[in-house]
Amino acid sequence: KLIRFSRSTKLPTADGGTAYALWYPPTNPDHAAPPGERPPLIVRSHGGPTAAASPALRLAYQFWTSRGFAIVDVNYRGSTGYGRAYREALNGQWGIADALDCVAAARALVAEGLADPARLVIAGGSAGGYTTLCALTFHDVFAAGASYYGIGDLEAHAKDTHKLESRYLDRLVGPWPAAAELYRARSPIHHVERLNCPVIFFQGEDDKVVPPAQAEAMVAALRRKGLPVAYLSFPGESHGFRRAETIQRCLLAEYAFYCRVFGIEPSPDDQATCRAVAGTGPATRQPA
Repeated sequence: KLIRFSRSTKLPTADGGTAYALWYPPTNPDHAAPPGERPPLIVRSHGGPTAAASPALRLAYQFWTSRGFAIVDVNYRGSTGYGRAYREALNGQWGIADALDCVAAARALVAEGLADPARLVIAGGSAGGYTTLCALTFHDVFAAGASYYGIGDLEAHAKDTHKLESRYLDRLVGPWPAAAELYRARSPIHHVERLNCPVIFFQGEDDKVVPPAQAEAMVAALRRKGLPVAYLSFPGESHGFRRAETIQRCLLAEYAFYCRVFGIEPSPDDQATCRAVAGTGPATRQPA
């Protein structure tokens, strides 16, 4: 009974075009927000990056919406399902167009009165983790973020990723190594002076697609800045978590992190689970 279906919505892009998203409002028949209070918003950036957000049931989203969070799942430029021209709009623009569309989604919902401008979060995994880190680094919109096995250094990714995707970035960014300066310009790790909000990182220790060094470099750089940062690593997990206990732990840790950042008091039922993942506060590394 907690399920409310997503609403598909169009978004104006920064250059006058159109992007797309699925919006999930907070829904819980047993609780209501104080009158006039806008909910915190999680902007989701899908992986791929030329995959797509789906309106199919995702119980993890019900976890958030039942706890007062709104979600907008962005099908940014490059997403499959809107025609070839839309998918190819990300060519040469990865780290720019996708991040701009996620920013546009957040701003559109704030403008409609559907999200609290002081409690905007962005989260994503893999390529979506890269989009998340770009949005946090190159735009001053979000108050916190969560990167699941995301890319912080495009140059390292071009050198270290697995063979199947080793030349993928030639189309999305530029030919390697001729476009090395462009790779550096679009890599959050080289611009951490511009990232000024708390971030939580999740990483599989056996990941060969985006090795742990990517997350660890970002975590170290943010710690040197003195930012609130948390890092959870999982032995036996690779790219995309498979174990139920890992997925559950990540969800609870992310929730506990946002509660700390925004001063949210969890419900009595959630307090015990938040304590179970204690240690996800500022400047911590917690192997699972």
